[in-house]
Amino acid sequence: MAQRRGGQSSRQGNPKGGAKAGSGGKRGATGAPRGKDERGGRSNFSGRKPEFKPGRIVKHGDQDKSQSKTASKSQSQTQAKTQHEAREPFVLPPRPQGPQPRRAPFALMVTKPWQDYALLDMGHGRKLERYGPYTIVRPEPQAMGSPRLRADIWEAADAFFTGDLEEEGPGRWRYPSPLGETWETSWDDIRFYGRFTAFRHVGFFPEQAAHWAWMDKQIRSAYLGRAPRVLNLFGYSGVASLVAARAGAEVTHVDASKKAVGYGKENQMLAGLDDKPIRWIVDDAMKFVQREIRRGNVYDGILLDPPKFGRGPKGEVWQLFEMLPEMLDACRQILSKEALFYTLTCYAMRASYAAFDELMIEVMTGQGGIVESGELMIAEEGGARTLNTSLYTRWRPLTKEEEADQ
Repeated sequence: MAQRRGGQSSRQGNPKGGAKAGSGGKRGATGAPRGKDERGGRSNFSGRKPEFKPGRIVKHGDQDKSQSKTASKSQSQTQAKTQHEAREPFVLPPRPQGPQPRRAPFALMVTKPWQDYALLDMGHGRKLERYGPYTIVRPEPQAMGSPRLRADIWEAADAFFTGDLEEEGPGRWRYPSPLGETWETSWDDIRFYGRFTAFRHVGFFPEQAAHWAWMDKQIRSAYLGRAPRVLNLFGYSGVASLVAARAGAEVTHVDASKKAVGYGKENQMLAGLDDKPIRWIVDDAMKFVQREIRRGNVYDGILLDPPKFGRGPKGEVWQLFEMLPEMLDACRQILSKEALFYTLTCYAMRASYAAFDELMIEVMTGQGGIVESGELMIAEEGGARTLNTSLYTRWRPLTKEEEADQ
């Protein structure tokens, strides 16, 4: 189900880079040059902009008929809304017999700057970041302190996103000089595209690098006698899928946005990993998982990065707080007996990590293992400050040393 990214992706943008490299902007930029001011309004999760259709002129004799149709349509919409509001809360089924997962102490997973990314400064509800050749200013409600750098350094940035502080709020990009739509960037020698998208995102989420490194280690240290199978739900542009595939996994990447899946395929080609086994699927995440249950397919690792709200390719509705328990329980049913990890990231910062920690423990009761929860953070370059970006909880089996301590 939907993002952005059941499997709806809330992270939108055009996956196509129009012009060749060097056609505009700084070195490394590709795509058609952007003007000084580009509006980034909302679009639906399918990537199609809503069409404007002028109303028809109603003659006097047609008025009653028109009003009847309008009333009927209004009534059906009200019924649909009522049905959604009346959705019965999902009740977790009885847990199987077996050990409850251990609860690890709360932990902060901190991403430090690397060659192609750094958090340069933050404060007064904004953050200044370096992405490859560009410096970018974006809203950041968690940046409640004061900036350290001079105002002229902020003002010299290459791109500014202004608008609502809400994560998916509308706004616009402003470019003091024309820039390319995409640019090449990398993490740990995996190349992929950064891109300016309509919802302030830039094609990937740097704080996820802490998860990428951890997942890479889990896959490489596995001894299954076969390639681990990894499912990436709400996968967006697929950087995590590339990391898993490079580590030796067979990857299934699911996102409801055709555009986001297009990003992923482009990134796979750029990374030189087109020979790696990655299935790119445009689908509603919940429906996909339910089909996998019926088919009897299982995975050794599952990643979920759902939005707070989204729509699937056929209009399916995703509401995080209503549907997450059902999604987590469904995913548990397709975890293999040799499962390596089960990871959830949530950008609903008004929630508590403890709520997701408790839910994961409840879902994984009977499996043993350990549940680790906390926040994903980004360390400021050259400073002692960190920026909290999202919440996470993840399950993994106990190590031999941890089992011996029981």
